[in-house]
Amino acid sequence: MYEDKQSLLEAFRYYANQQLTEIVRHNKDYKKQGSAINSSIKNYKDLLLSRLDNTAQIEHWSNERKLNSILLLDYTMYVVMLEFRNKVWPYEYMAFARRIGELWEPFCKEPFYYPVKRLSIITPPEFDDVQANIKQNVSAYINSLNVDSATKRNLHYYYSIPWKMVDSGGIKLALDLHFNQNGINHNCDFKSGFSSNEKGNTNRLLLVASIYKFLDANEQMILFVRQPEEQNNHYLQTLKNSGYWDVYCAQDTYQAIYAYTGFNLRNWLDNNAIWEADIDDQLRKRLIDQNILNYLTW
Repeated sequence: MYEDKQSLLEAFRYYANQQLTEIVRHNKDYKKQGSAINSSIKNYKDLLLSRLDNTAQIEHWSNERKLNSILLLDYTMYVVMLEFRNKVWPYEYMAFARRIGELWEPFCKEPFYYPVKRLSIITPPEFDDVQANIKQNVSAYINSLNVDSATKRNLHYYYSIPWKMVDSGGIKLALDLHFNQNGINHNCDFKSGFSSNEKGNTNRLLLVASIYKFLDANEQMILFVRQPEEQNNHYLQTLKNSGYWDVYCAQDTYQAIYAYTGFNLRNWLDNNAIWEADIDDQLRKRLIDQNILNYLTW
């Protein structure tokens, strides 16, 4: 079952139909219906994943075989989630574009969690810890200077001023994915695309990258983008030209994932993710009518 797309689609659809009947009976708000059916399908996927893990452990599956099955489980779940949300709350342009971006990121992260090549997932640092370490080092340096006590006090005072202006609680160094390979920490962010409302996110990514680069030369910043480069606006170019970020778009993203993990995600998608054929007639017609079928291009 875990290696057969049609069997998984049938299982998800059968379960979703049963759940939707109960959801509609007890809730008449279409937005709440959409949220509830998505949650139900996700819970069913978690149940299947648990069973898959047990099977893989008993039969000693390789990471590659397990990853193939997990991707198929993710993909078939996505198909049915999109179908059933559309049944109760038909998709419009913005909602569908946003949803595809939300699904694409965790899908692309799976090869890093079950890599063919050796790598390890790491935990990003907390900014408060980084701040404390910098302050400690600078304080020790000031104290080591061959100057009088009054000058040292003044240096400590003036150095403290910019820190008082920093809202440390608002700076998060965690990105979408962090892993170590060959002694280098890779800090990754995934974006479906850059549009006109990305100014705040762009500034945050520049700030976070500058902090990582200050910490260590072995910190590499990577930006994976779903859309081709020419379909993104100037905010992507700002990041690309900043000197902080290595930017990969569309097919280059999949080539980079392959290089890091040893798993050819592009090839997997070409052979398995046949979106237009796999989705049901109702969703296909809706996407065609709304001219948003192209968002299923991964």
